[in-house]
Amino acid sequence: MTTTTKRTLYLVCCAAEPAVRAVDGVRAAQAAGWEVCLILTPYARRWLEADVPALAALTGHPVRHEYKLPGEPDVLPPPDAILVAPATFNTIGKWAAGISDTLALGLITEAIGLGLPVVALPHLADAQAAHPAFPKNVAFLREAGVTVLLGEDGRDPGQGDSAESYPWAAAVAALPAP
Repeated sequence: MTTTTKRTLYLVCCAAEPAVRAVDGVRAAQAAGWEVCLILTPYARRWLEADVPALAALTGHPVRHEYKLPGEPDVLPPPDAILVAPATFNTIGKWAAGISDTLALGLITEAIGLGLPVVALPHLADAQAAHPAFPKNVAFLREAGVTVLLGEDGRDPGQGDSAESYPWAAAVAALPAP
């Protein structure tokens, strides 16, 4: 009898409008065969506070947003890949600079050093996309092995700015097969 174990995806959601539809990202990844663990930035956690119990039930794992204390066991399986979606201007800048002052940033900065497959799907304002640091940070992350998905306009490759049109399926499709 052969047993197959699903590969684990950490879905890291930052505080941008599509985060309110994190359930869509979880479902898209699950439909693609991933076991999903949801990690939220502190502000994304505030936005989704009422949804956290349902998201934990959907994933079968606690929804994490802060570091555990020393000596506490890990409550999530280790990731096989990470999807950062929506990825904010703030997270991309801190990530490229190696700053890990939140659990989300700690996990994605370590992922580069561990050689894990990482995909980022930014969601940001036109003015942020036009900031001179943004393309430099994207180039740095790409050189480090991160797949950063951008549309021709230098922003997210969605069909508009609403949370409903955020291209979760495109982000999941950019991951290696589970």
